[in-house]
Amino acid sequence: MFNKKKVIVVMPAYNAAKTIRTTFAEVMDQEVVDFVIIVDDGSQDETVAIAASLPSTIVFTHDKNRGYGANQKSCYKLALEQGADIIVMVHPDYQYTPKLIPAMVSMIGNGLYHCVVGSRILGGYALKGGMPLWKYIANRFLTFVENILLGAKLSEYHSGYRAFSRRLLEQIPFEINSDDFVFDNQLLAQIIWFEYTVAEISCPTKYFPEASSLNLLRSIKYGFGCLLTALTFRFAKMKFLSSRLFPRPS
Repeated sequence: MFNKKKVIVVMPAYNAAKTIRTTFAEVMDQEVVDFVIIVDDGSQDETVAIAASLPSTIVFTHDKNRGYGANQKSCYKLALEQGADIIVMVHPDYQYTPKLIPAMVSMIGNGLYHCVVGSRILGGYALKGGMPLWKYIANRFLTFVENILLGAKLSEYHSGYRAFSRRLLEQIPFEINSDDFVFDNQLLAQIIWFEYTVAEISCPTKYFPEASSLNLLRSIKYGFGCLLTALTFRFAKMKFLSSRLFPRPS
C-alpha cells in the first residue's frame, strides 16, 4: 500500500523455476507491495509448483504457451480485477532488481506520472550488465527511429520493467495488442498516443544463462514489429490511416 493505493506486482512467468523464488523474496522485501500475481504461460519446469508455494500470491496458469503479450494481458486483467491502483510488472527471471519498486510506485502514487519504465540505458547499465553488443546497437537504432516517429524522447522502448496506474490501464486498449513480444512496444506507443508522459528511472540489469532473452531470429522479428508499430502510429497521427491500436477520439 502506498498513499492508500493498493500495489500489486505482476510476474509473467515462463520456465522461471530457477529464479522465481529469489525474485519473489526481493519483491516482498519492498514494503509497499500488497501481493503478487504470477501468470504461468505453459511452463515445462517446476514454475507453477514453486509459485503455488509462495505466500501472498495469486497463481494463474495458461493451459498452453500463448506468448509473452498474452501473458501480460492476463496479468493486467487479473490485477485490475483484484482492485490494484498501481500495477508493477517484474520479470521473474531476476534480470531487473525489484529494489526499484518503491521508487516507481512513489512516482505514480504521488500523482506525478501514470507510467514508469526502468531504463537499462540511463546510467549506462546495459553493457555493464552484460547486454550483448549487437542487442545494444539494435536497441539504440530502434529507439532513435521510434522517438522520431512517435514524437517522444525516451532512452529506450524495450525494457520489461514497468509500472502503471489503474486509470491508464483502464483506458489503453491493450487487449487488442499482439500476443507476442511486440506487445510491450505497442503498449508504450499507445500510452504516448493517449498523451500520457512516460517517466523513466535508471535500472541496473543482469544478463546470465537463466535470464530470458530473445535469440537473433526472434529479435529481428521483434525489431520489424517495433518499426511497424511506430510507422502505424505516425500514419494514424497524420490521418493517413485508421488503426485499432491507435483509436481516434470519438
